[in-house]
Amino acid sequence: MQHSFPVTRTTNPKQKPDPNNLLFGTVFSDHMFEMSFNQDKGWYDGKIVPYGPIVLEPSTAVFHYAQEMFEGLKAYRSDDGRILLFRPEKNAERANVTNARMCIPEINETLMVEAIKKIVEVDQDWIPEAEGTSLYIRPFIIATDTYLGLRPSQTFKFYIILSPVGDYYKGGLSPTKILVEDKYVRAVVGGTGFAKVGGNYAASIKAQEEAIKKGYNQVLWLDGVERKYVEEIGTSNAFFKIDGEIVTSPLTGTILPGITRDSVIQLLKHWGVKVTERRFTIQDIYDANASGKLDEVFATGTAAVISPVGELCWKDRVITINNNEIGEISRKLYDAITGIQRGKIKDEFGWTVEV
Repeated sequence: MQHSFPVTRTTNPKQKPDPNNLLFGTVFSDHMFEMSFNQDKGWYDGKIVPYGPIVLEPSTAVFHYAQEMFEGLKAYRSDDGRILLFRPEKNAERANVTNARMCIPEINETLMVEAIKKIVEVDQDWIPEAEGTSLYIRPFIIATDTYLGLRPSQTFKFYIILSPVGDYYKGGLSPTKILVEDKYVRAVVGGTGFAKVGGNYAASIKAQEEAIKKGYNQVLWLDGVERKYVEEIGTSNAFFKIDGEIVTSPLTGTILPGITRDSVIQLLKHWGVKVTERRFTIQDIYDANASGKLDEVFATGTAAVISPVGELCWKDRVITINNNEIGEISRKLYDAITGIQRGKIKDEFGWTVEV
């Protein structure tokens, strides 16, 4: 299926930022994708327009009932000039999982990928080429009914905006410090933990704010019922190397099914490394450290790709992981995934899509 999207070019192009001094998510490109939905037409009128304000009435549903969703992926410029996306079909697939949970109409996954490709093609000059940089792509859908009452909206807007970005963490691959969170709760089974919605992140801000005040980069979430089973690290999935085995929490409805997470699991299995999805407690992690079996901890996600963890703090008990250095597996995974994303190494999995 092929979809065509008319393009209205900006008459006031912006000055591009210094690619060597990019922060994450602070600068946005010249154009954006916009598409509408109503009950009669379905999704219609997809187009590329100049980036600018979205005009909505104060009574718009998204402001009052948070019926919305978003996705995140990146575009890369390869050494031979190609523009590459990394597994965009998985973002489209996950978007519809979120849509179903949030009572948002399903969006054709081929259409979504084609819209992503088109907006990236239009603003391809915004793709930075410096080491560690990329073009972050943020698709999102908002409910647009002007109605104060709790029911699913009947109208929606779908947008895609672009942002040239550097490293998510200022230290790049330097190991992070993580505070184990056992006071606040992010998600429970039956909730929206598996969906990519703003409410999940809004609920986590307080814990992250308190962690930063204590000198930590992020929090490690525990389960919301018993407050002992390991779940996610901030906005990322968490992996632990214990006695040669890589373990990560299973997808039981409380954590996001990360695309980088899935890529890591596939790579580890491809390399013959034992990787297991199972429940385990924070006490298990501390016991493994005490017995000298905790070799590495790292987080995975689109923004940072691989983020090694050098320190954990739980109930004021601080442990240092791998001498606060990048682990062998963390480095190998980072090099492999970023190498595939940028076309530097052979893509044996068919993960990259050329724009």
